[in-house]
Amino acid sequence: MQQPTTADEQTLRITEIFLSIQGESSHAGRPCSFVRLTGCPMRCIWCDSEYTFSGGEKMTFADIFSKLEGFGCGLVEVTGGEPLAQKNVFPFITELCDRGYEVLIETGGFVSTENVDPRAAIILDVKCPASTEHDRNHWPNLERLRPDRDEVKFVVADLRDLEFAKEVIQNYDLKARTKEILISPVHGCKELVEIASAVSIMNGNVRLNLQLHKYIWGADVRGV
Repeated sequence: MQQPTTADEQTLRITEIFLSIQGESSHAGRPCSFVRLTGCPMRCIWCDSEYTFSGGEKMTFADIFSKLEGFGCGLVEVTGGEPLAQKNVFPFITELCDRGYEVLIETGGFVSTENVDPRAAIILDVKCPASTEHDRNHWPNLERLRPDRDEVKFVVADLRDLEFAKEVIQNYDLKARTKEILISPVHGCKELVEIASAVSIMNGNVRLNLQLHKYIWGADVRGV
């Protein structure tokens, strides 16, 4: 992948950069640095990061790496908003990998993952019906998932969403195609007990994916 050659190509619009623990996925509980990019083309009705839709600060790669080096953490997640909506993120991900970081990419699935550096791990968020954005899933992304590192996440608001997730899992053979399948109930979900019971009999590499950071710091706290 070609590295950026101009000063403007070595910048990203950033909402926040912070050190915390990973709250989700198979990496939950691990210390992790987060680079949260600004902007998202989707408008899920349960979105918990609407503050990323606009604003942010234009930062150079050098300034971003300076902050990450200050944290001294080897695990970095690039997230948003939708991080892959900024074209400069692709060379940035490559440079993260070149510098020896373990890299996670949290993507909403609308933008193609084709140009993501293969050394990075994808956490692909497949949109379910309650999000109102399920018609915009970029389905070829599921065919690129790799069982040694990539994970797929379904944010579910109710049992109807879970049934949708089950169909996608079966149709795309996701138990064989991915490292982990994450069933992530919306925070405050009224059908949490029923969803947990249903997940308990799904078998294979499926896990209930509660958002640890929200249970620790609260649902509306930024930078954690």
